[in-house]
Amino acid sequence: MTDERWQAAFRDYGNSSFVELLRATSAHLLQTLSAGSADEAVPAAPPHGTTVLAVRYRDGVLMAGDRQATEGFQVAHRKIDKIYKADDLSGIGIAGAAGPSMEMARLFQTELEHYEKVEGEALSLEGKANRLAQMIRMNLPAAMQGLVVVPIFAGFDEKDGIGRIFKYDITGGRYEEAEYFAQGSGGKDARDSLKKRYRKDMSKVEALRVTLEAVMDAAEEDIGTGGPDLVRGIFPSVKTITRDGFGEVPEDEVRRACEELLAERKGRL
Repeated sequence: MTDERWQAAFRDYGNSSFVELLRATSAHLLQTLSAGSADEAVPAAPPHGTTVLAVRYRDGVLMAGDRQATEGFQVAHRKIDKIYKADDLSGIGIAGAAGPSMEMARLFQTELEHYEKVEGEALSLEGKANRLAQMIRMNLPAAMQGLVVVPIFAGFDEKDGIGRIFKYDITGGRYEEAEYFAQGSGGKDARDSLKKRYRKDMSKVEALRVTLEAVMDAAEEDIGTGGPDLVRGIFPSVKTITRDGFGEVPEDEVRRACEELLAERKGRL
């Protein structure tokens, strides 16, 4: 890098947006989130990750995702994690092309860390949701080539003392859901399940059960969504976001809940 570019880079470090800093100094690192040539080759069936969802409950928000990634009609991965910690009070659930989705989640984490270091305070939850919308908008050219990334964002709003859920479209449009939302190829089936079972002010135990049932319902109808795998010991990943921060529901707790639900379903056959 020339002296002039170094000087420009140092001047730009005062920019609270890490994405804008990369755009100014190392644009090549943003290639997966920026315009690409229409003639560029894109895999016919890149690995996709589905299904992710978020549910509001008494103490905040519970986020969950199945563990399967598909490549066309084949299973590409059986145990990927689709729910990522964005910062201490928020999380992002990835749905869509697996590679770009995971890269966007990691870049979003860095974006929030960079803002806090530069400004000396964390972004508001609204501000975080808006930053993610901008990053999704940057990915639109890639989305038009099949590398679609449409995440769910959720967090705990310290100002209002509640959990909040945000959904997006591929153009970066941002919309808030008051109770729950599910995204991905099994998203509609999961939303139909949540519509029947969701109640306001659920406890964590109740929210966990409702969430796991939604993932299982989606897995029964959608070939891209993986349900609980008792043989391999693979179960949906479940995270909580409350006033106390971002946490993970222990796997043995998820396993017990899944086993109970499966036993109940078997008893109804």
